[in-house]
Amino acid sequence: MKVTVIGYWGAYPEANEATSSFLVEEGETKVLLDCGSGAVAQLQNKIELKELDAVILSHYHHDHVADLGVLTYSRIVDISLEKTDRPLQIFAHNYDKEAFDSLGNDTYTSVIAYNESTPLIIGPLKVSFQKTAHPVTCYAMKVESQLTNKVLVYTADTAFEESLIPFAEKANLLIAETSFYAGQDGRKFGHMTSEEVAKLASASQAKSVLLSHLPHFGFHHQLKSEVQRGYSREVNLASSGAIFHL
Repeated sequence: MKVTVIGYWGAYPEANEATSSFLVEEGETKVLLDCGSGAVAQLQNKIELKELDAVILSHYHHDHVADLGVLTYSRIVDISLEKTDRPLQIFAHNYDKEAFDSLGNDTYTSVIAYNESTPLIIGPLKVSFQKTAHPVTCYAMKVESQLTNKVLVYTADTAFEESLIPFAEKANLLIAETSFYAGQDGRKFGHMTSEEVAKLASASQAKSVLLSHLPHFGFHHQLKSEVQRGYSREVNLASSGAIFHL
């Protein structure tokens, strides 16, 4: 399984970058986890948009869905120009019915609701979900390769929850939102601190951690150092275009 960082900023993108978005590839299957602001421009540095099979949305905050509309437009253009005949699959929860009903475009997309009880199967990938602690309904995702048994866990947006520990158990890569520094209070915003990420990663025995949803203040290398105090395995800071092979 190949994982590429398309965007990693929280709230809004820094210049020429993007907010939360990750490309997952296994064989010929290409899936985007979230589609934040700036994601479509960054994604084209890695693949042609017509190659994308599906997008899975964790929740409807702008920094996770802002570019979905223009991604949908790209599929309208590519189908109209006969570059592909495949509608783009969009998977999202329907607990916000108004937001869910606004997704997609008939003929050019296929919009499907996911839930916690039934994993998605997209090519060789199995994707399961767990609700997180966030001000709006949001889901963490576990992506498992049925070819290699490698596991990616993406926390999406969440405060620390004990229930995330078994969900992330022994993940090959844990993409953990790290919105605040040690000693700060992220819970009231529905986000984690570096100390809480270390606790989650250590308790779940994740094999490596990628720090994402990074803040626009402080020094990110400090976040990495703070996580390493409580977690002894590999820790990386997300950066645009970074690739991880699981």
